[in-house]
Amino acid sequence: MGRAFAIPGCCLALALALLLPPAARGVPQRHPRPGRRFPSFLTDSACKNRPLDLVFIIDSSRSVRPEEFEKVKIFLSKMIDTLDVGERTTRVAVMNYASTVKVEFPLRTYFDKASMKEAVSHIEPLSAGTMTGLAIQTAMDEVFTEEMGTRPATFNIPKVVIVVTDGRPQDQVQDVAASARAAGIEIYAVGVDRADMQSLRIMASEPLDEHVFYVETYGVIEKLTSKFRETFCAANVCALGTHDCEQVCVSDSGSHRCDCYEGYALNPDKRTCSAVDMCAPGRHECDQICVSNNGSYGCECYEGYSLNLDKKTCSAVDMCAHGRHDCAQVCLSNDGSYSCDCFEGYTLNPDKKTCSAVDMCAPGRHDCEQICLRDDLFYTCDCYQGYTLNPDKKTCSRATTSSLVTTEESCKCEAIVALQDSVTSRLEAL
Repeated sequence: MGRAFAIPGCCLALALALLLPPAARGVPQRHPRPGRRFPSFLTDSACKNRPLDLVFIIDSSRSVRPEEFEKVKIFLSKMIDTLDVGERTTRVAVMNYASTVKVEFPLRTYFDKASMKEAVSHIEPLSAGTMTGLAIQTAMDEVFTEEMGTRPATFNIPKVVIVVTDGRPQDQVQDVAASARAAGIEIYAVGVDRADMQSLRIMASEPLDEHVFYVETYGVIEKLTSKFRETFCAANVCALGTHDCEQVCVSDSGSHRCDCYEGYALNPDKRTCSAVDMCAPGRHECDQICVSNNGSYGCECYEGYSLNLDKKTCSAVDMCAHGRHDCAQVCLSNDGSYSCDCFEGYTLNPDKKTCSAVDMCAPGRHDCEQICLRDDLFYTCDCYQGYTLNPDKKTCSRATTSSLVTTEESCKCEAIVALQDSVTSRLEAL
């Protein structure tokens, strides 16, 4: 168990290489002689790590004594100190496992070192078994998701796992680790004391001499901090933080260029980014209305239309469906809108919604010669006294008078008829 696997190269040597003439950069790298000093910008304080989505998976099974687990927590805190932690730089999650797995905090929770280290200080061991495979599977299923804070694949942010264990996995870790690596997750395996080296090599990424570490006791696990520091350090403008890109810095043959997240476009200054108007003609697929939303867009419909399941096209709503309109009698649908009408014998009121019965005996509405009798929505005709209704049910004829009618009575009848005719004429004139 005394073997140790070192990581070749360090951030200092990489940075020094950038200072050499091009012809000399192919010379094999040499470690600096003791006592040799470097310019201040090559010291550890200037070397920032590349952005990562980094997940620590720590073993807290029964074999890890309480004081040893505290050493692991100190190691985590010191590792956090070396990282360039932030929402746009390195995001960190911590998982705790034994027979069960607990996500102590996912990638989306903390973006500052102080809060992260405070959360680490409160982690408690779980005890019992060593289900390393289950822990890695949980990392894939529950931690490396955009909902939990993993950045989209288009951002090209490396996904990294560091497993710290002192035992042999009690489940099938080989297939799970292979699936994780196939999904683009880089796995570092750290073994302590009684850790099974073969298991560490099975789960780690290639090359193994750069991804498998071993320390004799938890008391010296902190010395791995500098090794990971060198591993994650990148001596280029983008990683050193000396660039002025607002969103994305892309290393390019010793230089760099700026780029933007999806939905943003690089401004003419080649440094800053502006949200692309995704609703500009030709950029969206909305049938009716495009709503721009910070580099993305959504589709909506005009009033009287509803969005189809494809979230792009629209269909006219049946505005005359029950409960959608306020017409008292008849609703007429019209391509996403509607108008009201009335049944025969009714007329639409000024509010364009309700209806009132028509006076069928109003002048000009009936064809009775003398008298119109209204009956709800219908009417019948009648005649004045001394007249009878003809078979057409509209016109009237003077009734035949009885021979017994006296001349005086006849005169009275004629006078009444004349009066009625006069009244009718006046009414019609009105």
